[in-house]
Amino acid sequence: MITLSILGSTGSIGRSTLDIVRAHPGRFRVLALAAGKNAGIAMEQAREFRPEMLSVANEIYPEIRDALAGSGIRVLAGLDGACAVSACADASVLLSAIVGEAGLAPTWEGILPGRIIALANKETLVAGGEAVVRRVKAKGARLMPVDSEHSAIHQAMRGHPWSRVRRVILTASGGPMFGRTRKELQSVTVEEALNHPTWKMGPKITVDSATLMNKGLEIIEAKWLFDLSPRQIEVVVHRQSIIHSMVEFVDGSFLAQLGSPDMRGPISYAISGEDRLDLDVKTLDFPAIAQLTFHRPDHEAFPSIGFAFRALEKGGQASIWLNAANELAVQAFLDKKIPFDGISRVQELLLEEAPENPALSLEEIQLSSVRARKVAGEKIEEMVPYHKVATVS
Repeated sequence: MITLSILGSTGSIGRSTLDIVRAHPGRFRVLALAAGKNAGIAMEQAREFRPEMLSVANEIYPEIRDALAGSGIRVLAGLDGACAVSACADASVLLSAIVGEAGLAPTWEGILPGRIIALANKETLVAGGEAVVRRVKAKGARLMPVDSEHSAIHQAMRGHPWSRVRRVILTASGGPMFGRTRKELQSVTVEEALNHPTWKMGPKITVDSATLMNKGLEIIEAKWLFDLSPRQIEVVVHRQSIIHSMVEFVDGSFLAQLGSPDMRGPISYAISGEDRLDLDVKTLDFPAIAQLTFHRPDHEAFPSIGFAFRALEKGGQASIWLNAANELAVQAFLDKKIPFDGISRVQELLLEEAPENPALSLEEIQLSSVRARKVAGEKIEEMVPYHKVATVS
């Protein structure tokens, strides 16, 4: 029996994880859940899976606490509650799926001896980087990637030494803005940016896919997950989302992981200890696919991939500042305060101003992020408002 704590249980990754638990009731037991603001889904999950503890957003805490009174479920709230869920000592696997840097502190607290950290939160390694890797090693824990790209690399590398790897190739769907020029991107609406052709995700991650910043974050994540140099990481656009990533070895051989775009595959692989569980997923029909296509990223129209490489080269607090800039800029775009191309402009401005000294503790990372967000907020206020761009277009 694998025991689970889940951070982000009401999000798309969390719900997919519970689908796997539901399909394999003898394999998993849910001990703790950290939900968000969706009271209805949080209540359904609590009543179905009967965790020992449930943490929810502060806004819905009184409602959930009263509704679950006498149930035996300990109801908590906010960041402290999420950290308590992650630190549940009896859970052998922690699934980290809170969106954004908000997932860093709970994941940090959940790095316990012998535990598997099934990581679906890119920002934990983007912002935490070296500090998180050091903590994982010191505690004797283990990181297992949940992102489909990093899971593909991990699967391809089973039984192969990293010393024989030439490069890894992360595949990108290209998002809903694929093929548009830099000028055309200036007038992209929120509705267009949220219309992803392949994956169903939350708004922040979907906008990251539209700007290709999701791939930038994955570049930084891959560096820390697999101890790679930036020159060993490449990105190709693969619209079909069938090859999830590839590894090239020094003899010119490639290993790739293929599958239908369904996150239950990488999730189940991560939380089961690299087992292959029976899943009701769509199988590939190769004659129907006929051919696989690839494109080079358009770095002029989508500069965020280049910013990620620059952040790794610059070091210091660059990745923290780039991530903070992205989170604030994406939210400003979703709130219709800045235009779509304003997101990459804020990213670039913050990258230039990032301090060169490293942040090597959770406190230092958090303080750096606070400073970065203040600067990013100032840059956003100086930008041409969204509605003026939309009116001109």
